[in-house]
Amino acid sequence: MSKGSPGPTPGFLVWRLANKWRVAVDRAVAPLGLTHAQYSLVASLHGMQRAGERPSQRRLADHTGLEALYVSKLARTLESAGLIERTRDPRDPRAVQLSLTEQGQAVTRQAITVVQELLQQLLEPLGGLDAPRTRAFTDELTTLLDAPLAPSVPIDANTHGGTS
Repeated sequence: MSKGSPGPTPGFLVWRLANKWRVAVDRAVAPLGLTHAQYSLVASLHGMQRAGERPSQRRLADHTGLEALYVSKLARTLESAGLIERTRDPRDPRAVQLSLTEQGQAVTRQAITVVQELLQQLLEPLGGLDAPRTRAFTDELTTLLDAPLAPSVPIDANTHGGTS
């Protein structure tokens, strides 16, 4: 950036950090046959199962922040790999429940260990995973993620120089 520029925006920095971390996690979990998105799904499913839940694909989508259609695609891929099981919800035949297989649990435990070690490395500039600065950073990110987005305003071609 030139000296006259105001510097990077928070949005740009969040985007850069998200991409940097996604690439790092992709590389770290690749030897286990996972992508970062697949890891997010199985790690979340692991935590939910430990809490006694057998979530639907929709519930898992809401939990991870991924689109329901993408979760469905990931779930099919993970099912083909033998890592998760997809079954119809007995209470709602339209819903699909997900659970980790034994193989999925083993791979997920390994992946969680690998990603925890990676997070320790990535967060070292803030003092590490358990440091006060990391906790404050996590609190700030949580605040931003919890804030609802304002409804999008339709673009009016008349006020934006477009043509009808």
